[in-house]
Amino acid sequence: MDITRINSLSYEDFVHVLGNVVENCPVITAAVWSMRPFASLAALEAAVTDFIEALPEQGKEGILRCHPDLAGRDLRNGTLTRESLEEQAGAGLDALDAAELSHMARLNGEYKERFGFPFVICARMNDKEAILRQLSRRLAHGCAEERASAIEEVKKICRLRLRSLVLPDPPNRL
Repeated sequence: MDITRINSLSYEDFVHVLGNVVENCPVITAAVWSMRPFASLAALEAAVTDFIEALPEQGKEGILRCHPDLAGRDLRNGTLTRESLEEQAGAGLDALDAAELSHMARLNGEYKERFGFPFVICARMNDKEAILRQLSRRLAHGCAEERASAIEEVKKICRLRLRSLVLPDPPNRL
C-alpha cells in the first residue's frame, strides 16, 4: 500500500493496518492518524518516532512493558503477535536448545527484575547469538541508559514494520 492509500484510510482502517507497528500499542497509531496527510513513508516514520520521543519517561516504559519476553512463554504458547512471531523465528529464537532456552530465561528474568520491563531488541537485525550477547551486555547499563537503548530498539522495530506495510517513497526525479 502506498502513502496516498495510507493517508486515505479511515481511522479504524488505519489503526487496523498499522496498529502493531509499536508492539501491542495501537494507541500510538491512533494518535498518529490525526497527523495525516503524510508526505512520504519517511514522514510517517518520523511522526511515529517523534510521538514516542515526546512521551514522558513513564509512557516510554509503558511501551517497553508491552513487549513480550524474547523466546518466552508467549512464543512457546503461540500467543505472540504475528509480527513478533515472525521476528523471533527469523532470529532463531523459536529453535533454541534446552541450554539456550534456560540461559535466555535466566537473563530475561534478571533483566526484567533490574529494569522493570522486558528486554527489547530488534530481532530482525540480530540472530540468537547476538541477542544473547546484547542481553548480557545491556544488563550492566544504568536504568536511564537502558531505557534509552530499549526505546531506540523499539524505533528500529517500528521502522521495519512500517516498511513492510507501506511501499517505499518513489525516487526523486530531477
